Formats: sequence, structure tokens, C-alpha cells
Amino acid sequence: MAIDSTSERFAAGLQIRRQVLGTDHVDRSLKNVSEFSSPVQTYVTETCWGDIWSRGDIDRRTRSLLNLVMLTALNRMHEFGVHVRGAVANGCTVDEIKGALLQTAAYCGAPAALESFRIAERVLREIEVLDE
Repeated sequence: MAIDSTSERFAAGLQIRRQVLGTDHVDRSLKNVSEFSSPVQTYVTETCWGDIWSRGDIDRRTRSLLNLVMLTALNRMHEFGVHVRGAVANGCTVDEIKGALLQTAAYCGAPAALESFRIAERVLREIEVLDE
């Protein structure tokens, strides 16, 4: 791994990132880091996870729902699928995820919401929290 992982921010961010997204996913992501991509992985781990996700002003469930809505608005479907798993790990219910995504239909547009519903349903079935 070509990441400078010596900072306290990195260590704190890595711990939260693993708790939310799962150790396997995070280890897979970090294993594939190149010299070129290491700065962005360091940034994400230290800033997004170590600085923002570690704040006590918003609970992790709410952060997860916010992420799902923002990723829908930005059409970042790979990250969206990852964060559906994280939302469940953070205690979000299927109904809460569904409600947040329905909200995106009104504010982000039906095409964005439809795509998010498709991906969320696939992921929720994969992790076996949604019945067939």
C-alpha cells in the first residue's frame, strides 16, 4: 500500500470507515491503491472519515441517509451501492432508506430516484435484508 497511514486522523478515519463499510471492502479498496491514487485515498480516509464522520453533531444513521440522498443527486452509483450497505450497518431500516430515496424523486428527479431504487433494492437483497 502506497498510503502514508501514520497520522492520527488517518487511523481514526480508517476505524470508522471499516465500521461503516466493512473491513473487507476497505481492505480491498486500500489493496488496490497505486502511487497515483494514494493521495485521494489518504484524503478520503483522513477528511471524509476521520474529520467528518467522527463528528458528534449528526449520528451515523443520519449521515448515511444524507449520503444516499447526495450520491443520488450526484449520480455516483458505485459509491451509492457501497453506502447502502453502510446505511444498513449504521442501523437504517429498509423503510428509512426507501423514504430517503423517495424524497430524491421530488428534489432530484424521477430518473435519479429510479436508478437509486434499482441499486438499493439489489444491494438490500444481496445483504439479505429485503425479501424477494
